[in-house]
Amino acid sequence: MNTTTLFSLLPLIIISIALLTLMMIIAFKRNSTLSFQVTLSGLAVTFVSLFIVSDILPQQATPLLIIDGYGLFFMGLILVTAMLLVPLCHDYWSRYAQVSDEFYLLFLISILGAMVLVCSSHFASLFLGLELLTLPLIVMVGYPFFSQYHASLESAIKYLILSAAASATLLFGMALIYSQLGSMDFMPVTYSVINTTGPHQVLVKAGAMMIIVGIAFKLSLVPFHLWTPDVYQGAPLPATAFLATISKGAVFAVLLRYYLTAEIFLTNSLVWSIATVAIASMLIGNLLALFQESLKRLLAYSSIAHFGYLLVALLAISQSAGAGIAIESVSYYLVAYLLSTLAAFAVLIRFPESQDSTDQPKLENLRGLFWRHPLLAAIMSLAMLSLAGIPLTVGFIGKFYIFVAAVEESLWKLLLVAVLGSAIGLFYYLRVILVMTYKESDQAAIKEQPTQGQIQQNSLPTTQASQFALLAVAFITLILGVFPAPLIDLIRDMTRSLF
Repeated sequence: MNTTTLFSLLPLIIISIALLTLMMIIAFKRNSTLSFQVTLSGLAVTFVSLFIVSDILPQQATPLLIIDGYGLFFMGLILVTAMLLVPLCHDYWSRYAQVSDEFYLLFLISILGAMVLVCSSHFASLFLGLELLTLPLIVMVGYPFFSQYHASLESAIKYLILSAAASATLLFGMALIYSQLGSMDFMPVTYSVINTTGPHQVLVKAGAMMIIVGIAFKLSLVPFHLWTPDVYQGAPLPATAFLATISKGAVFAVLLRYYLTAEIFLTNSLVWSIATVAIASMLIGNLLALFQESLKRLLAYSSIAHFGYLLVALLAISQSAGAGIAIESVSYYLVAYLLSTLAAFAVLIRFPESQDSTDQPKLENLRGLFWRHPLLAAIMSLAMLSLAGIPLTVGFIGKFYIFVAAVEESLWKLLLVAVLGSAIGLFYYLRVILVMTYKESDQAAIKEQPTQGQIQQNSLPTTQASQFALLAVAFITLILGVFPAPLIDLIRDMTRSLF
């Protein structure tokens, strides 16, 4: 490894230094505000370092990592999302009596895992990044454990067990491919699948399918989605927001890289399997969301449907030379999904009255929000409209891009299901907005009191960092829906290395 290659790893080095610094600070001085400041500073410095290394790309940093424009774009997206989420986490944990320093440490470790994941070009780095992302997140889902409230611990155990099963499936698939191809690099499997017959072909296909199944679990695609609503509901809001945005975004980014590099799109049986998962995810995710009163569960099923839409764009990649529009659509839609979902969770975190004593935001708790907190209601409405794909929001441009990619490759059946799913989703997204316009009833005004010793306060947070994060995510969601061209040009330039 030469100096230039080592320098290309600067973002990963800086985020590692930040988490080690935070670890030492926690060992000698436990202070939640200081931990928050160190975390936010580490993320900001890491983001700045992306611009420093951009001039020397692409670089193959050992066989494990490739630092290119695609990886740089998604590292930037992850860091921006994290910088917007951290102030909201700080406000959330400031309501609790327990010191939350460890949460920020787990947060940074997961961010490091996500950054490794989007730059992976080898099965070893894929697995390392996935575990660095997942294991701290399991603890975040169960953090902190209150003796009066067992849901977070239950969710963490469910996520741990099922995540272990998914990781085992992923490893088994990697082993099968290695046994036949003799390499752990991301490499085309099409020669073995298309040009050979017998057990050799079957094992390669089975290995590729098991890898896709392991990743599908992390993305909570149907039929690997059953853990999602329970884990979302039981986890604290900051962990749920992280799981719904940064975690899934990083996993889909590495799926796209593997799909292209391994040329999965040339293997019909694998493509049909992914198409079946996409159709099921779009329909089941949207249909189950219709019946949800819990906002966490509603957003859980919503995320299942949205990643079904993303699979449609993935399937639009028919050949490497013509993959540009599909890659752009996936990248833009991921930006739209992350911003819109983060905006929805930001409102829930900033509005404690939406939660009961077990941290469960209910649809009914938003009744009359337009009359009590017009700004929060407006931002929540913007998030719902963007997730629904209504014009003048970033979600509309993202969904339009998905449809264009599907039309380019004549994926008419998938496009029909996507349109149908979008129509169903429109109902439950608009339902949230409608409830916020109702006058607050006496029953809705009665708020269950939190468990004693658990929450210090139940008033709206007033920190400037949290206010800025809330307004920034709303502004970006709106401005990218009105002026999408700069982001489209950036995505086109940054992802050119993939095709």
